[in-house]
Amino acid sequence: MKNMNNKNDTDVSDTFDVSDTSAARDKSEISDNRIRKDSGKLYSPREFFIEQIELKKKLARFNALALDDFETREKMVQEIFASAGKNCFIETPVTSSWGCSNVHLGDGVYCNFNVSFVDDTDIYIGDGVMIGPNVTFTTTGHPISSRLRNPNKNTVYSFSLPIRVKNSAWIGANAVIMPGVTIGENSVVGAGSVVTSDIPDNSVACGVPCRVMREICERDEKYYFRDMEIDI
Repeated sequence: MKNMNNKNDTDVSDTFDVSDTSAARDKSEISDNRIRKDSGKLYSPREFFIEQIELKKKLARFNALALDDFETREKMVQEIFASAGKNCFIETPVTSSWGCSNVHLGDGVYCNFNVSFVDDTDIYIGDGVMIGPNVTFTTTGHPISSRLRNPNKNTVYSFSLPIRVKNSAWIGANAVIMPGVTIGENSVVGAGSVVTSDIPDNSVACGVPCRVMREICERDEKYYFRDMEIDI
């Protein structure tokens, strides 16, 4: 498992005219903006547009691979993700604002189809994590103040906070994981949940917003669904 202690749905292609030369900044200004992004402060996303396009093109090639081309798929998982452990399986299509270049996978991660990573900063997925279809991980948000999110005036600012999913968690279909959230080890997030705050270890949580319903207990070792007994 990779170190999880360190370390938008906005697509800026519709927000900014990247040909606008008035937006050009010198290196020190660009560097300062990137530092602001990586430290959770407000930043302007427009500077990163071209960089993101190149990463998305690589992800598009992964999505276009034949489903039975397992060798190439496994190789590209190692290339496009920031890091990836052994025996990961990523169903396609997968979408990402940075081409999964800020997504870190542990060993044995299973990711179902149509998962979206708004990975403007790091997303850490632990060992043995299962991710259902249509799940969205969004590290990025915008200020409530419209003064700071006005595309018409080229004053859209973002903030990005890392997401962490600990070992053996299971995230149900259509869940949305919001900026800065940590999901605890072995925990289960119910389908359709919107997770706005941390979920502790060994918990079952669901809802909008997502809340802990109960701890995982001995009964869960006996029954797999309602009153249906585990028989294997």
